[in-house]
Amino acid sequence: MEQTTVGAHWSNPSRLKTRHLMLLLHLDEQGSVLRAAEAARMTQPAASKLLAEMEALLDVQLFDRHARGVQPTWYGQVLIRRARSALLEISRAQEEIAALRDGHLGQASIGTVVNPGTNLVPQAVAEIKKSHPDILIRVDMDYSRPLVARLLDGRLDLVVGRVMDPQGGIDLEFEPLSDEPHWAIVRHGHPLAAQKRVRHADLVDHGWIMPPPDSVLRTRLETMFLERGLQAPRNVVETSSLPVMINLLRASDLVTALPLEAVAPYVETRQLAVLKLELGVGMESFGIIRRRGHQLSPAARKVLEALRSVARRLYARQR
Repeated sequence: MEQTTVGAHWSNPSRLKTRHLMLLLHLDEQGSVLRAAEAARMTQPAASKLLAEMEALLDVQLFDRHARGVQPTWYGQVLIRRARSALLEISRAQEEIAALRDGHLGQASIGTVVNPGTNLVPQAVAEIKKSHPDILIRVDMDYSRPLVARLLDGRLDLVVGRVMDPQGGIDLEFEPLSDEPHWAIVRHGHPLAAQKRVRHADLVDHGWIMPPPDSVLRTRLETMFLERGLQAPRNVVETSSLPVMINLLRASDLVTALPLEAVAPYVETRQLAVLKLELGVGMESFGIIRRRGHQLSPAARKVLEALRSVARRLYARQR
């Protein structure tokens, strides 16, 4: 006989079907049962029935209903995140099986912050491609928070970055690789580059290329000025794109803060210069981040091995 207690609801998650999870994501994206039903190619009554089934199975309310549509509750947000991850895993499994069937090793998706994205990750990818040219590798460069969010959602296999939010740490494994001091970077021939001694006050009068306001580095740069009794620069360009930063620096008297490794080739070729100043701004150690307990695909395992191998060479002095 089928049990109907609350405990049984949670102990039998298999009763949630793929069609339930797909509708859940459509409801989150569309914010309306009618629009979600259209996106899922079903009638509104059918969509309402599926939503009611999910809430009955879990014995919680997944969405708040209001005049403008629906909005996920806390319970709904938890299930949406897990559903998105599960459906992505199914899609990737289909792709991986097809690749294995055709004699390939499959694919892997990596997220990386700027510094390792200019040396560690490209070198690791190049190393893999020499021995496994059939592996499809996708590389996504961004700041740590959005990358880790994509990792937890299942959109990325690995991230080279930092764990910034402790509440997500329980679901993550972190292998530290290197710390990341930042330096004031300008174009070659910049007025400040010729000074024998540069002070923090000298930086204020120049325009700055800054990361977006919600980034940790932006906060630390603004704090750097405030701690020295200086006003943070008002002439600011905001971007997280390294190519945009480099080209802006080369074409102007703007200043930015970057890890030296990220711009080393441009400094060596006398396109950019590092100012003679201990900026006093750095970030916590970055490392390889994985989902705890998640089994990597063969392709993602190859990427992990290559990242570890290249990291041992690049960061040997810091170990």
